[in-house]
Amino acid sequence: MSIFDNEDEYYMQQALREAKAAYDEGEIPIGAVIVCNGQIIARGHNNTERLNDVTAHAEMVAFTSASEALGSKYLPECTLYVTVEPCPMCAGAAGWTQIGRIVYGASDSKRGFERIGRAMLHPKTQVEKGVLEEECSELMKKFFKELR
Repeated sequence: MSIFDNEDEYYMQQALREAKAAYDEGEIPIGAVIVCNGQIIARGHNNTERLNDVTAHAEMVAFTSASEALGSKYLPECTLYVTVEPCPMCAGAAGWTQIGRIVYGASDSKRGFERIGRAMLHPKTQVEKGVLEEECSELMKKFFKELR
C-alpha cells in the first residue's frame, strides 16, 4: 500500500497524462492539473517549444486556466498536481495565486524551487512530494536520453 492518498495518486496520473502529451509534442514532459472541490478545473503541459515562450510551463498554463475557470486570480482552495518539482518561476506564481496545496512527483535538484526554499510560496501553502515519483522521473529520463 502506498503512503499517499489514492486521490493524490489519481490526480497525479492525470498530470502524467498531460506530461505524456507534452512528450508526444516534443516538449519537456511535465504535466499539471489543478483540482478544486474534487474536480479538475485546469490542465496544462509544457508548451515552451510550440509557443516559443520560456514561461509556458505546465504550471503557468494551468494557473491561467484555473483562474479563468474560477473567475479569480487566487486559488486558496485548490491543489496543484505537477509531475516535476516546480521551478522558482512557477513557485513564485504559485505564491501569487495563494494556492492551498502543491503535490509533485519527481524532485528537481538542479532547477526546483526547494533548493532555494519555500519562502516564495504563500505561508499557508502545503507541499507534498514524491507522489508517483518513479513514473514521473522515468518519463523525464526517457525524454532526455532520446534527446542525446
